[in-house]
Amino acid sequence: MERYRIRRLRATLLAFTAAGGLLLTGCGGSDTGDHGSADGATGFPAPDYRQGTGEQDTDGTDDESSEVAPSPDYVSTFALDVDTASYGYARRTLADGRLPDPSTIRPEEFVNSFRQDYERPDGNGFTVTVDGARTNDEDWSLVRVGLATRNARDQHGGRPPAALTFVIDISGSMSEPGRLDLAQKSLDVMTDRLRDDDSVALVTFSDKAETVLPMTRLGGHRGTIHEAIDSLEPTFSTNLAAGVETGYATAVEGLREGATNRVVLISDALANDGDTDPDSILDRIDGARREHGITLFGVGVGSDYGDALMERLADKGDGHTTYVSDPDEARKVFCEQLPKNIDLTARDAKAQGAFDPETVAEFRLVGYDNRRVADDDFRDDHVDGGEFGPGHTVTALYAVRTKPGAVGHLATATVRWQDPETRTPHEESGQVEAASIDQPLWRANSGLQVTALAAYFADALRSGDGDAYSDADTRWSPLPAAPSLPELAERADKLAFSTDTKAIRQLAEAIHRASDLT
Repeated sequence: MERYRIRRLRATLLAFTAAGGLLLTGCGGSDTGDHGSADGATGFPAPDYRQGTGEQDTDGTDDESSEVAPSPDYVSTFALDVDTASYGYARRTLADGRLPDPSTIRPEEFVNSFRQDYERPDGNGFTVTVDGARTNDEDWSLVRVGLATRNARDQHGGRPPAALTFVIDISGSMSEPGRLDLAQKSLDVMTDRLRDDDSVALVTFSDKAETVLPMTRLGGHRGTIHEAIDSLEPTFSTNLAAGVETGYATAVEGLREGATNRVVLISDALANDGDTDPDSILDRIDGARREHGITLFGVGVGSDYGDALMERLADKGDGHTTYVSDPDEARKVFCEQLPKNIDLTARDAKAQGAFDPETVAEFRLVGYDNRRVADDDFRDDHVDGGEFGPGHTVTALYAVRTKPGAVGHLATATVRWQDPETRTPHEESGQVEAASIDQPLWRANSGLQVTALAAYFADALRSGDGDAYSDADTRWSPLPAAPSLPELAERADKLAFSTDTKAIRQLAEAIHRASDLT
């Protein structure tokens, strides 16, 4: 088993000679200020695989290190998402005095749980910020690719109306405090905050599914909606497949042209009745999902939570997941994030990092294990990506080993997305030079530090008993220069104090709990 899942870069100029002449269509460089690339970087565009990228070394040999599996790639391609459920559930588990199962740890969801101050675009799409810093192992750096959508307030004329179908789990397991009761209270508050021209529908499921409330405009009907929410009671088993299928049927029946049509699944995802395979479940509603553009937003609850099922459903349902464990988190999700981010600003977003073989010896993408995309599918707009609304930031982190004396261009990051209405593809790029990542990690800006803390924390939890965790889809082993949990806790305490930020204080508390349990 390989020690690191790292791309071995071949310093062949032939590949980059072919790629370097290919210019991005509709792609602009992004100078991102304090956290962006250095001035004057030459950079490489993302390779256009439709024309070929030149020869690649595929002999599988490795002259420098038998511990690192060689690869012909100098690029890394993946579908974007802004899921945060893994981090939320890990915090809940640690608060209950248990270490989370390593298989539930997805580092990108830890990283993306922290909002960043990346520069934002004026319209739809993304800005691209690339920065980085040296780790305690001077050969290795962390390179951060930051993407941001516009602020919600920047939308001219306000957002379009919403048509939201809430699919609510009322199985017996939802009777635990902090599950159905938490969802009901949050939905009641959200109902009062949505606009009169918004619509909601309610579908419940236990051993079978039922449409409790068809698509209903809020204007003049808030009392009816409150009554439907308050009438929900837990009962029987969990037939999640029936709930999703009925939810999408209800959403299609109440489809509103010109509105944002979305299914919101609220569940502990402990499916024990009917079909429990996410691919099979989504096959049933594939037409509604693709033809009508109805996205799925998964909200996880409960001390026992079917993380893998919910995450898979959201990925395949063109949406994302989050996890709530207390009233403050639920209020934030239902009353702030969901109403504000109802609109879509980008569809099928994918990212690609292209590393310069003249300056980079090895690199590894942190997380996104089940979001990897074949490099030559980057510009294939039939290949599924992630959906984004206003106010989002998303971060990808790379561990990068630079070559001795590296000078000049280090990497270029490109994001590709489709306009949410016209499906016209667009691209934007940012780049970074070797000189701009020379600063020590723990003296870098607070945004980069919290990104590193979150990634290292996920890495420590994922290690379980210290052995590398692996499954059918993923091989993983620790990040280079990983600090111990006590050291991470100390650094998180310092950052929480210097920034006076609640989210970082919560991170520090979670790291302390994990350290005490190991």
